[in-house]
Amino acid sequence: MNNELLTRLDGSQRIPLWLKVAYTAFMAVLIPVYWANYGPSNFLYFCDVALLLTLVGIWKESPLLVSMPAVGIVLPQALWCADFAVTAFGGKLAGMTGYMFDEHKSLFLRGLSFFHGWLPFLLVFLVAKLGYDRRALKGWTVLAFVLCVIAFFLLPSAGAELSDPNLPRNVNYVFGFDDAKPQPLMPANVYLVAWMALLFSVVYVPTHFLLTKFFTRTAHE
Repeated sequence: MNNELLTRLDGSQRIPLWLKVAYTAFMAVLIPVYWANYGPSNFLYFCDVALLLTLVGIWKESPLLVSMPAVGIVLPQALWCADFAVTAFGGKLAGMTGYMFDEHKSLFLRGLSFFHGWLPFLLVFLVAKLGYDRRALKGWTVLAFVLCVIAFFLLPSAGAELSDPNLPRNVNYVFGFDDAKPQPLMPANVYLVAWMALLFSVVYVPTHFLLTKFFTRTAHE
């Protein structure tokens, strides 16, 4: 009997129905609002892909589908939380949450983006409930690299002039950390490879080992 079926049969490990409904209701609001304000390419950001995977994962109660976004975004979103706190008190850390203080965006729209703050905690809870699936490292890495290549070759680069300033550019930081201009330190294609290697070695692998160490492993190990 596979792990997902065991999870469904063991009532103590099931994800509460209220959580599934609440998360689905949130997504039912966020998806059309983000689509209307930021366009469909916004859903190629790592964090938005993580939201969608989590939506499917909580209903299927799939260790793999909650483990993949956990590997990918728990550490970056922890940085988001720290950056937001520092910025809120007048400081500057990474500058990644500046849009949360942009008065040209409605409070409602910015409020939806607070998911960056609670999603990593939700993912840790889900992995604790369902167990960590070690296939997540490979699965998320492949997915993330595909998203980076798409963003690099098909989406607007950093500094691109767009008819709608809300449309995303430099998705997943494939042109550098400044959306206003590409990084100047190395050729763009070299930076892309270096960026993907950095994500794998500094973010995904350490998170994988931490989740493997602290949470129940699945039968697929």
